Amino acid sequence: MLLDAVLNVGSEVELASTLQHVVDSAADLTEARYGALALAGPAHGRGRSRIAELFSVGLSEDERRRITRLPTGHTGLLGHPGSTLSLGVPVRVNNDVLGYLCLARKRHGPFTEEDLALLRVLASQAGIAIGNARLYGTARQRERWIEGAAAVTTALLTGESAEDALTTLAKAARILAGAAAGVVLQPTDEGGMEIVAASALDDPGDIVGTSIAPGSPVLVQLLGGEPVYIDDSSTDPRMTTHVRSRFGPSMMLPLQSGGRLIGTLALPRKRGGRPYTPVDRMLATQFASQAALALVLADAQHNRERLAVFEDRDRIARDLHDLVVQRLFATEMMLESTRRRTGEGELADLLGHAVDELDSTIQEVRTTIFALQQPPADAPTGLRGKVLRETAGAAVLLGFQPSVHFTGAVDTLVRDELHTGLLAALRGALAAAHRRAGVTSIEVEVDATARLPGDRDGVRLVVSDDGDGDGSDGGSAVVWEAEL
Repeated sequence: MLLDAVLNVGSEVELASTLQHVVDSAADLTEARYGALALAGPAHGRGRSRIAELFSVGLSEDERRRITRLPTGHTGLLGHPGSTLSLGVPVRVNNDVLGYLCLARKRHGPFTEEDLALLRVLASQAGIAIGNARLYGTARQRERWIEGAAAVTTALLTGESAEDALTTLAKAARILAGAAAGVVLQPTDEGGMEIVAASALDDPGDIVGTSIAPGSPVLVQLLGGEPVYIDDSSTDPRMTTHVRSRFGPSMMLPLQSGGRLIGTLALPRKRGGRPYTPVDRMLATQFASQAALALVLADAQHNRERLAVFEDRDRIARDLHDLVVQRLFATEMMLESTRRRTGEGELADLLGHAVDELDSTIQEVRTTIFALQQPPADAPTGLRGKVLRETAGAAVLLGFQPSVHFTGAVDTLVRDELHTGLLAALRGALAAAHRRAGVTSIEVEVDATARLPGDRDGVRLVVSDDGDGDGSDGGSAVVWEAEL
């Protein structure tokens, strides 16, 4: 009968049904009226541990509710003394006592040594079943973390923006860890760390932007490449952020690349939440290492893609300059020469109009060429930067850098709606200077303190060069003005 009971225990798949079968078999083989297998929860004060799970036979619901502390068999299943009326043995996994298997009220006489030996065998089987379930649970947990790391790596390498990539990482880690929030922090210029991405069960709006001050004990540990494990974020003196009061157990895991800290992954659970186990910590640490590598690879891939775009833009700009602009300029010269030979008349006017249109087209193409040679994210917003960008672009075609002077706070005083007119006049003047012979230097002056007729405040643009022109010194000058 014992062999059958042991074999039946080993054939069960679900842990709960296995443990219930252990209790049923123990009661049947020993002819006990009552039986229970109680698994311990966290210790409560100095007393016996509270019960996390209870499997029983012969007990009413009222009697089950009365069993609040872990029975050992020495005090009786229901808390009454009597060694001959109760029997109990510990359930162990790797020498750790997880609970007790207890019997009470043998139908015929007291419990015997044979009953005790039988109970020990069944308790051993219960321990083996619990141990196997733990191993299976750990294996499944490890599999989920591995699958999660692979999914995050795939997401990061599919072209997400940096912000989206960090949020993807935070969300995946939060779900895998069963945390209340997943948080990614990055180093600040001041030497601290700031939360840059967050995923939370509640609104994470007030989490992003939270900073850890330089010199914080937590930060010192992270900068040393060590993870930080916290039992209760709300009471741990190492935690200094304003959001710590809502969280309990937490892990803060360094994201490292080449020995350099590129960020931190924090996984806090709700206040009063289940503590992280050693297995939880190990798997999360491995995930953080994989995620750090994925972030570095994603950043490198993004940089390669940007470089490829810049190279393509540069090639297009060179083609436009070497082929299109030169041909347009040659056509313009041919039309200008033909217009001069035709003299006055309607045909001359038509040719002159065609020359002007070609000149305008060349200016627009040159502007496009320069725009293609600039990184998209580097486009200036102030007037000073825009003027410098235009003159730098012209330098590519002129073969020298125009001299630029600013007077007054041009970025503050000149309204945005005036930028377009000023820059159009500047482009026209630079294009005209490029067409003239003998131009070796150009001066550009932008004066935001100019006085216009009628004693009005204004901005004045003056573009002058030393080429063949109508100026008194043999050069040419273009003046543009607008009221501020």
